[in-house]
Amino acid sequence: MTQPEDKLRTLDELTEECAAWREQGLIVVLVNGAFDVVHVGHLRYLAAARDLGDRLVAAVNSDLSVRLSKGELRPIIPEIERVEILSHLWMVDRICLFDSKTVSPVLKRLQPQIHAKGTDYTVDTVPERNVVEAYGGRTAICGDAKNHATTDLVGIIIDRFGTSE
Repeated sequence: MTQPEDKLRTLDELTEECAAWREQGLIVVLVNGAFDVVHVGHLRYLAAARDLGDRLVAAVNSDLSVRLSKGELRPIIPEIERVEILSHLWMVDRICLFDSKTVSPVLKRLQPQIHAKGTDYTVDTVPERNVVEAYGGRTAICGDAKNHATTDLVGIIIDRFGTSE
């Protein structure tokens, strides 16, 4: 049975693995996100990103990073549990956690050939696009239409179950 530690790597370990994969002629794709309350939109995004290359790396916002970008009430699910959930998905080859507000430091270190983002972006609106272009990579948009979001799910739960009298 796959354990989280089978796919979770430090940035140093993953830097070496990505370099080795590139030397073997494999295409490395990197996705990033909080993956806080994984839903079907996440699954479709990850599967579509995996189809773009040979190895898929998921850079996951740490609890600190999620709080920086989404506020003090997030994440809902702690980072180690989010990593564990992703580690059981067939399309994810490796996972790393990052503390920064953006994934730019991870991209600079790993230099994946493709940085895949969801359809809530266009290539021109991806904040890290210039970082990826600087080392010769490309940005790709993939997944289904952005009809799913954790924030929306939280709203539905509060609407349906938020008040008890």
